[in-house]
Amino acid sequence: MTRERLIIFDTTLRDGEQSPGASMTRDEKLRIARALEKLRVDVIEAGFAISSPGDFEAVKAIAEVIKDSTVCSLSRAVRPDIERAAEALKKANSARIHTFIATSPIHMQYKLQMSPDEVVSQAVSAVKLARTFVSDVEFSLEDASRSEFDFMCRIIDAVIAAGAGTINLPDTVGYAEPQQFGAMVGSLIENVANADKAIFSVHCHNDLGLAVANSLTAVLNGARQVECTVNGLGERAGNASLEEIVMAVRTRKDRFPVETRIDPGHIVPASRLVSSITGFPVQPNKAIVGANAFAHESGIHQDGVLKHRETYEIMRAQDVGWGANRLVLGKLSGRAAFASRLEELGITFDSKEEMNLAFSRFKELADKKREIYDEDLQALVSEVQMAEASEKYALSRMEVLSRTGQAPHAELTLRISGREQAVQSDGDGPVDAVFKAIEKLAHSQTNLQLYSVNAVTEGTEAQGEVTVRLEKGGRIVNGQGADTDVLVASARAYLNALNLLESPNRLHPQMGGV
Repeated sequence: MTRERLIIFDTTLRDGEQSPGASMTRDEKLRIARALEKLRVDVIEAGFAISSPGDFEAVKAIAEVIKDSTVCSLSRAVRPDIERAAEALKKANSARIHTFIATSPIHMQYKLQMSPDEVVSQAVSAVKLARTFVSDVEFSLEDASRSEFDFMCRIIDAVIAAGAGTINLPDTVGYAEPQQFGAMVGSLIENVANADKAIFSVHCHNDLGLAVANSLTAVLNGARQVECTVNGLGERAGNASLEEIVMAVRTRKDRFPVETRIDPGHIVPASRLVSSITGFPVQPNKAIVGANAFAHESGIHQDGVLKHRETYEIMRAQDVGWGANRLVLGKLSGRAAFASRLEELGITFDSKEEMNLAFSRFKELADKKREIYDEDLQALVSEVQMAEASEKYALSRMEVLSRTGQAPHAELTLRISGREQAVQSDGDGPVDAVFKAIEKLAHSQTNLQLYSVNAVTEGTEAQGEVTVRLEKGGRIVNGQGADTDVLVASARAYLNALNLLESPNRLHPQMGGV
C-alpha cells in the first residue's frame, strides 16, 4: 500500500495555552518548541501574535530558532492580526499564517453580526493579504461542524482560489460524532471543485470525548493534516491528543493509508515536559503517556506478556520513550555533565546567573537524592526559570509540626523584597498551616483554585512537584515548586505563584479561536 503523508500540526503552544492556568513564559514556550522539533512535528503553532506583547515575542523567538518544523501564528481574518503575525514570523526558516473566521449560522448572526456574503469577502481578503507575506497560508472555518454544507463549499472554493494551501475544518465546540464528521469531510473534498489544490485538515475538541475518534475518521475520509496537542491539552475538555493520533496511525497500518514523520521515541519526554511546565498532570490511565499505560496488574495479563508481549501489548513502551535514557546524573556529576545533559534535553539559559542557580539547585537535590532523572531536571529548570519572573517573595526557613490530635503549626521565615520576616500559623493540615502563614505577610487577596502534588519520578525519595493555581482579578497563574520534602515544595509553589502575580508580563491569554 502506498502511504500518503499525514501532517501533524501541533497547537500546544496556542490552543493548549488557552486552558485556564496553562499560560507559559517565552522561555517555557521555547523549551516546548524545541521538544516538538525533536519530535519532528511538521507544523508548530507558536501562538496568537496579536493577542499580547508576550505572545508576539514568543512567536518571534520560536520562529528564529526552529529550523526543522514550520512555525505558524494564528490570526483572525483582519489586517492588524495578519500583519502582526507576519512580523513575528519574519525570520522563520519556514512560516505559515493561519487565519480564520466563523462560518456557522449561529456565529455569523450573533458573534460576527455579518451576512454570509460579507464573511466570504472578508475571508478571501484575509487569505490574499496573508499570501503577500508568506506562501503557506491556512484558512479555518471556525465552528465547521455546525456550518451549512453548501456555504462551506462556497467559502472553501473561494479561499483556495485566493491562495489558501490548507483548509482546516474545526469541531470548535466538540459537537461532532465520528460518522457524521468523517462524512462531512469526505463530502467537502468530493464537492469542492478545486479541492485537489489544498490539503484538508481537522481540529477537533474533546467536549464529548470524541476528538481523537473524529480526527481519525476524518483521516479515513481524506483529511491529510490533523491539529492536536501534547497530552490533549486545551481549553474546556481539551483537544485531540497528538500521541494518540500518531500511535493509532502507526499501530493500525492495516486501517490507515497514511504515515507521519514523528519520531515516537520522544513522545513521553515531550509529554513530561508539557505537564511539568503547565502544571497539568497526566492521568495514570492516559493512553500512551500515562504511568499505567503499559502496566499489567492482572495475573493472566502478566503471564501472557511474559510468554509473548503481543498477547496484551499492541505497542512497545520503549517505542514511545518509556525507560529511555532516564538515569543521567548523581551527586558527583560536575557542571559540564549537568550542562551537557540539559543541552541534550533542549534546555538553554538566557544568563549565566540563571545557569548558576540551576546548578546550585541541582547540587542541593543531589545531596538528597542519589539518582537524578531527566524528569527531575525538567522540574528543576521549570522552577528556576519561573523564579526569574519576580523574586519579591522567597523562602528562607520553614518548620512544620504535625501531631495526631493537635492542630498542625507552621513557622516560616520569608524574604520579602530583600527583607526577612518571621511568621507562624495553625491550619487544618500542614499545607494549610504553611499557606495561612504566608498569607499573613502577603495579604494577596487571591483565590486558591488548585493544589496538586505529583511524584516527579518513582520511589520514596522522589521529588514532589507541587502546582498551586491562584486567581486574582481575572488573572490566573500556576506556581510550581519541587523538593523531596512536599511541604517545602508546597511553600515554594505558593510563593512562586505570588511572584508571578507581581509580574505584568505573564497574562493568561483570553483571545482564541478555532
